[in-house]
Amino acid sequence: MTSLRDGLAPDLTVQEALDLLFAQEDPVVDTVYIAPPPAAVESDEDSCDEDTGGLADNLNHRQLQAPAEIRLPRRMESADDITIIENLHKTSSSRTWVSGNMENTHKRPFPTRDFDKYKDFSPIELFELFFDDEIIDLLVEESNKYALFIEANNPVITRSEMKCFLGILILSGYNILPSKRLYWDNNLDTKNTLIQNAMRRNRFELILRFLHCADNTNPNLSNKIWKIQPLVDKIKKKCMENYVPDQNLSYDEAMVKYYGQHSCKQYIKGKPIRFGYKVWSLCTTEGYLVNFEIYQGKSLRSSGLYDNAFGKCVSPLISMINDFPNDIRALPMNFHFDNLFTSLQLLSYLRERGYGGTGTIRENRLPKSCPLVHKKSLKQKNRGFSCASISKEDGVIVSKWVDNSVVSVASNCIGLEPNSFVKRFSKKEKKIINVPRPFIVAEYNRSMGGVDRMDQNLSAYRIHIRNKKWYWPLLTWLIDVSIQNAWLNMRGTGKSIRHLEFRRAIVQGYPGRSQSMFRSSLLPDTRFDGLHHYIKKIEKKRRCVGLNCTGKSSAVRFECMKCNVGLCIECFVAFHTR
Repeated sequence: MTSLRDGLAPDLTVQEALDLLFAQEDPVVDTVYIAPPPAAVESDEDSCDEDTGGLADNLNHRQLQAPAEIRLPRRMESADDITIIENLHKTSSSRTWVSGNMENTHKRPFPTRDFDKYKDFSPIELFELFFDDEIIDLLVEESNKYALFIEANNPVITRSEMKCFLGILILSGYNILPSKRLYWDNNLDTKNTLIQNAMRRNRFELILRFLHCADNTNPNLSNKIWKIQPLVDKIKKKCMENYVPDQNLSYDEAMVKYYGQHSCKQYIKGKPIRFGYKVWSLCTTEGYLVNFEIYQGKSLRSSGLYDNAFGKCVSPLISMINDFPNDIRALPMNFHFDNLFTSLQLLSYLRERGYGGTGTIRENRLPKSCPLVHKKSLKQKNRGFSCASISKEDGVIVSKWVDNSVVSVASNCIGLEPNSFVKRFSKKEKKIINVPRPFIVAEYNRSMGGVDRMDQNLSAYRIHIRNKKWYWPLLTWLIDVSIQNAWLNMRGTGKSIRHLEFRRAIVQGYPGRSQSMFRSSLLPDTRFDGLHHYIKKIEKKRRCVGLNCTGKSSAVRFECMKCNVGLCIECFVAFHTR
């Protein structure tokens, strides 16, 4: 019999779902969906009266044979995690601290990164590893369904048109104009021949109007970003599939700029992007986005165990670690984070699971039993002074180093030695001097900036075409992230291609194809079926898409009623003939 841990398929009947639930000693279920039974002449009433109804035994035969689906919570904490966290509370209350150093274990044996499988891929092929035909088909299907949902004419968007649409969006990242309509302007200072030959302006705006990622008839109101969640899930899966394991990962928040009204919008003072969506991000040192979670005010991925143990900021990190496949999860990875996330409990937890953890730590998160001098007193020390203490119970080291200010760093895998030197300007000596720096601080600085590096890569050529939909910034961010990850995988093969050239190669492969190629692939499913293609006179002129009119600016008052494209009388038959 199928068990709840197997992840149920949606093709169950109500009877099978009930049998499965009753067979579990303590079933934990998120939702049970029951579809209406098939229509029949007989009554739908159950087999009991109104006062004693409402039980599973009262369902009639047709109701028991109706389709049903059981959905489990997205992430269930394992029994091992519960045991580890329970032991952490006991350890944290009775820590014994000693002065000294620890042996560095951050460079434990780790597989060499191998990018050979990507060495023969072109930029378009690498991009399509992240934004593949499955995602394109999702956008096409949901966009067409949304047009019907609002009772508009079916736009009949095709896969080739959606790729062309994406190419125009990508081009707007490095060829910026004040308005999207200017790309189709005929003046010499704004004219873009590539875009004009690839897609008509009205067609682009039509796709932009109907662009959707989720089914509006089946909303999930418990998820604030349900309209873009299907695309988010697919991109996360692709990022994980194409991730080449790296030992050092950084965890931090990234901001997606947004100034509109939405309950997920955040304000973070001091950030380059102060208003927008906050995204918990797990990145490599180069900036490759391995996993992420868009902040909604609460975590939908855990039942609260991680929130209570480590806080809401750290809970997504634990869930991302659990998302790794078993072969990657078994590797000795090192995670780096700043003082918003670091706590002694988190470092102990990571050590119990076989991972390294390093991060700056706030003074109020250090226990009173820690013998280190308070940072206010350390400010009187000379620059370069450092001290450290180690917890005997779990081997966590806390170090304080005096630089321009006092830096407090905690780790479960990196010690103080070997020391290195950094150059600082001395006001007293009026020259640049060498200041000793502990190894733990040097390694933290080297490995922590992955999320900032990703933000830097995305900001260089971010998509600039705007839209009023609240999820538009997130959608374009996902496209930019896919390009950036694909570019980093190509650089991993040894090819020194610039980010701009990589994007240009994608654009030239999507909307950069000749106009005749796009027109010949227009509406492949309906163009040549020979059914109900009628010519219709229209009031507003449209450009003829017939092959005989290629290169001409001919505007006609006729269109095909089924294909919804402009056609002159001379091109009508040729357009519908192979």
